[in-house]
Amino acid sequence: MVKWIVVAVLVVALLVLALAVRPVLTRLPALDRAARRLQGRQAEAESLQAAAAGLEERLAALRESAETAARRLELIRAKKGEAERAE
Repeated sequence: MVKWIVVAVLVVALLVLALAVRPVLTRLPALDRAARRLQGRQAEAESLQAAAAGLEERLAALRESAETAARRLELIRAKKGEAERAE
């Protein structure tokens, strides 16, 4: 008699466990697809981040070139002003 009660309790426990796990198992394919999409977005974000870093380096180089050109222009204007005053 005690054996049947223990078996019944185990069967009910397994049934409850199966009913609790079923929704999770049915969502696994959707979760897998979502995880793959997120991994793709992560890879895209990393490539964009690398491109942004390259653009920042290019911007710094252009800024430096612009500053050099501005200094040269000032020197040219200063020399031109000195030449005009000498005349």
